[in-house]
Amino acid sequence: MNRVVHPIEEESYRRLRARLDTSHFPPLTRAVVERVIHSAADLEYATDLVMDEAALERAYAALHAGAPVVVDVEMVAAGITRRETVCRLKEAVAGPGLTRSAHAIRLAHEQVGPGALWVIGNAPTALEELLTLAADPALVIGLPVGFVGAAESKAALRESGLPAVSNVSEKGGSAVAAAALNALLYHPTSYPDRSEHPEETS
Repeated sequence: MNRVVHPIEEESYRRLRARLDTSHFPPLTRAVVERVIHSAADLEYATDLVMDEAALERAYAALHAGAPVVVDVEMVAAGITRRETVCRLKEAVAGPGLTRSAHAIRLAHEQVGPGALWVIGNAPTALEELLTLAADPALVIGLPVGFVGAAESKAALRESGLPAVSNVSEKGGSAVAAAALNALLYHPTSYPDRSEHPEETS
């Protein structure tokens, strides 16, 4: 069921599209790019984000078939309001050579097993830990933020060959990571490209 969009959000998308032509993107890529830009008011994400439409299509199918969604922090979970998420940060404990965020990813992996969608918007070490596990993800949304390790962890994600949404720069964060997942949640469950209508694609 498609969501009802507030007029302010609809106007925001109209202004976004007036300033940036996104019509050349394929449908799901466009949905992710626009929702991330909308969440951050940052047009540079149009060229900073890296993703593959075929991988998004497979992830979209898994998500709408009920695949688990794992997040690294509660701030990401708070931005995903239409799906229950798994976040194990409260139970995680830092140890020698292991951050609390990385331990939370281990705990979540033990819980959900293969085929989940992983949404990492805060800690580069969480993304680094995920890449050491045999997670077999449906998708990794890897958009951690920071000057230490963020760009490097996202480069490692791209080099891993896993299906992913990432970005090249140090920027990112919980809001944009949640937005990327929401783009897949909000897109119509049977979609020819209805991208001219934000009430159907946003």
